[in-house]
Amino acid sequence: MTGSLREDVLKARRIVVKVGSSSLTTASGGLDADRVDALVDVLAKTRGEGAEVVLVSSGAIAAGLAPLGLAKRPSDLARQQAAASVGQGLLMARYTASFARYGLRAGQVLLTAEDASRRAHYRNAYRTLEQLLVMGAVPVVNENDTVATAEIKFGDNDRLAAIVAHLVRADLLVLLSDVDGLYDGDPGKPGSSRIEEVHGPEDLAGVEIGTAGKAGVGTGGMVTKVDAARIATGAGIPVVLTAARHAADALAGRGTGTLFHRTGRRSADRLLWLEHASAPRGAVRLDAGAVRAVVERRTSLLAAGVTGVEGKFAAGDPVDLLDENGHIVARGLVNFDVRELPRLLGRSTRDLARELGPEYEREVVHRDDLVVLPDAREH
Repeated sequence: MTGSLREDVLKARRIVVKVGSSSLTTASGGLDADRVDALVDVLAKTRGEGAEVVLVSSGAIAAGLAPLGLAKRPSDLARQQAAASVGQGLLMARYTASFARYGLRAGQVLLTAEDASRRAHYRNAYRTLEQLLVMGAVPVVNENDTVATAEIKFGDNDRLAAIVAHLVRADLLVLLSDVDGLYDGDPGKPGSSRIEEVHGPEDLAGVEIGTAGKAGVGTGGMVTKVDAARIATGAGIPVVLTAARHAADALAGRGTGTLFHRTGRRSADRLLWLEHASAPRGAVRLDAGAVRAVVERRTSLLAAGVTGVEGKFAAGDPVDLLDENGHIVARGLVNFDVRELPRLLGRSTRDLARELGPEYEREVVHRDDLVVLPDAREH
C-alpha cells in the first residue's frame, strides 16, 4: 500500500547512492561481477522510472588486491595507491559494461579532499556532475586514491557522498553497506534491534555505534555513515541506510534499513562546503562579546572583537573562530590577510576607516560567509 511507503523516497527525483567496498568485492579482494550487476539492475530501474542517479562507489583499492596478489588491504600508503591504480580501471570497466546492458553510459568522476576543500574545485565538480546528468549519463564518483594521502581516510566515501548529495542538490541519499541499518547495539549480538527511523540526535542518545565493517576490505564503519547522515539531513536531504542487497526495496520506498529524516534546510553551497569540506588555513581568536555576537545573534565578526590570530592565511581563506578557551565555535571566510590583522585587533571599524582608509571599513568575517558549528549552537 502506498500509505506504508516512505514518501520522501517516492518523491525523490535526483538520488545519490553510495555503495561500500564490501558490497562489491570478495573478502579476499577482487570485484564480484554478480554483485555489481545486481546493483546496476536496481539503479537502471530507478533511472527508467524517471529519477536521476549519481553513484558514489568505493571499491578501487579492494578491487586491486587480488590482481596484485595482496591477501588483504595493505597498511602502507604506496601499496594502497598501487592497488587503487589497478582497481579503479577494473571498477569502471565493470560499471561501463554493466550499465551498457541498459543503454546507459557511465561517467567517471574522481575527486580528492582538495577538490572538496577548495571553492573553485568544488564549483568545477558541480558543473561536471550536472552536465553528465543533463546528458543522460550516470556519474560514478570515487576518491582519487591513486594520488591521495590523508584523503584515503576521508571516511570510506560516506562523507564524500553526503557532500556530493548537497552539491548536486539531491532529494535523497542512500547509503548501502553490508549491514541492513543502524542498530541500537552490536547487530551480531542477541537483543540488538534495528532503528527504523531517526528524527534527530536525541534518537541516537545511548546508541552504541560500531566502527568497523565485517568484510575487512573497506575503511568505513557505522560511525562514518551516521556522520554522513548528519551532514545530509542537516542540509535538508533525507537518508536511507541499508544493506546493498536491499537496494531495490530502499529505492522503492519500502521500510528497509534506517531512515534519517531531514533536520535542517538546504543551505547555500558555500556554507555546507565551509562547514564540512573546507580546510581551515588558520584561526582567529574572539573575546567573549564577539563569541556571543557570532553564535547567538549571528552577526558579522568585527575587528573590535578579535584578540589574536594563528596560522598562515590570505583574504578569502577559511579560518576557524575560537573562543577564549580555544574551542572552535564557527568557521568563516576571512576578509584580511594574516599580516594585516594584528594592527586591527580590538579597534572599531569606524576608527580603522578614518586612520587607514575606507578599504578597512569592512568585517573580518561577514555573516553571509560564516557558519556556527554544532557544538557552539548547543551552548
